[in-house]
Amino acid sequence: MSKKMSMAAKKRMEGYCFILPGFLYVVLVLGYPLVYNIILSFKDTNVKNFAKGTSVFVGFQNYISLIHDSTFQLVFKNTIVFTIACLVVQFTIGFILAVFFSQKFSIAGPIRGLILVAYMMPMSVTALLGKNLFGVSEGVINDLLMKIGIIHEPIEWLVSSSTAMFAVIAVNCWVGIPFNMLLLTSGLTGISEDVYESASLDGANRMQRFFYITLPLMKSSILAVLMLGFIYTFKAFDLMFIMTKGGPLNSTDVLGTYAYTLSFTKYEFSMGAAAAMILFCCLFVIGLFYLKLISKEDE
Repeated sequence: MSKKMSMAAKKRMEGYCFILPGFLYVVLVLGYPLVYNIILSFKDTNVKNFAKGTSVFVGFQNYISLIHDSTFQLVFKNTIVFTIACLVVQFTIGFILAVFFSQKFSIAGPIRGLILVAYMMPMSVTALLGKNLFGVSEGVINDLLMKIGIIHEPIEWLVSSSTAMFAVIAVNCWVGIPFNMLLLTSGLTGISEDVYESASLDGANRMQRFFYITLPLMKSSILAVLMLGFIYTFKAFDLMFIMTKGGPLNSTDVLGTYAYTLSFTKYEFSMGAAAAMILFCCLFVIGLFYLKLISKEDE
C-alpha cells in the first residue's frame, strides 16, 4: 500500500514539475504586471513623483475622476460603437460567406484561402495598408471614387471626426470577416447531412431548415464567435494607434489607446492604470458571462 502511495506521489510530483514552467511564466509575465497595475491605479503616480517614489494612496479617486471626465465618456462610447459595429458587420458577412463556402463547388477552397490572407496578416501591416487606402491625396479609395464620378474632391477620411471612425471600422472588419467565416464554417461542417435530408423528406424548405436546424445546431459556435469577436475588438489598440492615434479630436480613441495616451504621453501613470483596469474589468465580466452560457450549454 505504501509503495502504491509513493508511486502516486511521484507521478503527482512529476506532473507539478511539468506545469511549473508554465505557472512561473503566467505569474511573472501576466500576474505581476496585473497586480502592479491594480496597485498603481489606487495611487497618485505621475511623472513628478514616479522617480522619487512619493506617490500617495488615493483609493478610488482615479476611477471617479475618469468616470466624470467628458473625454473618457467619449472614449468609452467610441469603444462600444466600434465594438458593436464591427461585430454586426463581421458576423453578418462572415456567416453569409460561411454558408456560401459550405456548398460544394470546385474553387471554394482556393477562394476561401485567399479571403483568409487578410486575417493572417499582422495587424500593424493591416493598419498601414488601411492608412494608405484611406489617404487624402494618394489614397486608393479616393482615387477610385473620383474616377467613377461618385465624388469630385478627395474625402479626408482619417482627418475628419465624422469619417475617421468609419474608416477604422472598415479596416477592422476586413480582418475580422475571415476569422468569423473560418469559425462558422467549422460549425456548419459539424452538422450532419442526414438531418437536412430528414427535414427535406418531412417537407421543410430552405428557410425552415436554416432557422429550425442550422441556427439551433450552431448556437455554441455562434456564441463562441460573438464572445471572441467582442473580446478581440473591445481591446483594440494597434489599429487605431497606427491609423489615427485616436484622433481627430478623440473621435477614434478607444480604451486601449486612451490608457496608453494617459500613461506614456501625458505621463499620468495612475490614471492610465485606472483606464486599463476598467478595460480589464469589462472583458472579465464578458468572460464570466461567456463561461456561464457555456456551462448552461453543457448541461
